[in-house]
Amino acid sequence: MNLKMQDIPSVSQVLKKLDNKVNLHESFLKKIINNIISSYRSKIKDGKINLSKNEFIDRIISDVNKQSSSSLINIINGTGIVLHTGFGRAPFDAEKLKNLASKLEGYVNLEYDIQSGLRDDRQVHIRDHLSALCDTESSLMVNNNAAAVFLVLNTIASKGNVICSRGQLVEIGGSFRIPDIIDKSGAILKEVGTTNRTYIYDYENAIDENTKLLIWVHTSNYIIKGFTKNVSLKELVALGDKYNIPVMADLGSGDLINLKKLGFGNELPIKNIVSMGPKVITFSGDKLLGGPQSGLIVGDKKIIFNCQKNPIYRTIRSDKISIALLEETLRSFRRMSFKKENLSLHMLTTKRSELKLRAQYIIKNLNNSVIKDFGISIIDSFVEAGSGSLPQKNIESIALCFNPISMDIKQLSEMFKKINTPVIGYIKRNKFYIDLKGVLDSQIKKLTRAIIEVYSCTK
Repeated sequence: MNLKMQDIPSVSQVLKKLDNKVNLHESFLKKIINNIISSYRSKIKDGKINLSKNEFIDRIISDVNKQSSSSLINIINGTGIVLHTGFGRAPFDAEKLKNLASKLEGYVNLEYDIQSGLRDDRQVHIRDHLSALCDTESSLMVNNNAAAVFLVLNTIASKGNVICSRGQLVEIGGSFRIPDIIDKSGAILKEVGTTNRTYIYDYENAIDENTKLLIWVHTSNYIIKGFTKNVSLKELVALGDKYNIPVMADLGSGDLINLKKLGFGNELPIKNIVSMGPKVITFSGDKLLGGPQSGLIVGDKKIIFNCQKNPIYRTIRSDKISIALLEETLRSFRRMSFKKENLSLHMLTTKRSELKLRAQYIIKNLNNSVIKDFGISIIDSFVEAGSGSLPQKNIESIALCFNPISMDIKQLSEMFKKINTPVIGYIKRNKFYIDLKGVLDSQIKKLTRAIIEVYSCTK
């Protein structure tokens, strides 16, 4: 029977049917129910809902159960992008999270010195460790790199001029632009040079009595080739020393172990940058470092001290969970290597040969009918790190290619998104791909089961 408007149940009727089985605050639960009922009104008005009253309430209950579940869920990243901003950038090892859970249970000595019994600084938990790894005088952690850049600019150059090459006025994901951050910090941007060519005299000619900072930005998320000229950081530091103007270097990604030696080009190791002499360096903690979302400031002790005394620091400081995660991440580093629990670096450096073995394991555990109907094959692929790190798409990987016999490729992609543990791949030239670069070791069996689950839904 077609439902009529008078057949629509009230919110109280739906709540009674739910019988307190949904563990949510009543106000939020009522909002979910109202939204669901509203979404059906036009269809009922047009006579498009062919259900009994009881069947309709059951459907609403089913919708409520789906919409009241946690929206933040575990997924399988089949895009090949390890540092995927949409997926939270650096992935975490489950065992590391379990260890942190026991450490963070109840209360922690976040800002408390146990020996003296006095209030302490939350930065003590990571400051010396990070400074030692970067070979700098001091360090400071805030909640992301945009905040780090903003804090430094406001501390050093508020109401003063900041000189930057036009070729380094970058935009990264989420429309974050260096010129906008400079403007909002209270500093005044003075652009020099052109997009593709900037000389040291461009900087020198722009220096005046109101110049407070020279900024050098590592263009980690794009590459300009051809007729180009750039001023090296070393040259810029020499110019800053000549006029007693500090130089800030914004790295973006942050490489602690020299990834060039592991075959990854275009990324500048932090220690190399430090050796060139800028007063302050900023970079992200959730990219190549492999830690939580954070912005890290390293360099001159006095500048870092002033940054922390700036009232803005209070608005962007990191919480206890992020600090604990960063401390654990820093513990994963050795002089020129890292421990396996640093998943970002472990996954980025996993060889194609190892990924191929994992792909073969998956194929081996699928029925021939699944392989044939889905047209699954193993192919060589190339991926990029993601989040503006290592922008060249030259990291070797392996992908499962799906070329189904009798299914729309977009429909297949959507089916993978709707299973219990969603698998997010990508479509290219009317084929669906699940790249294994971003799939955790522990997820290979899950991925195998996911393929079988999707196949069963087609039968």
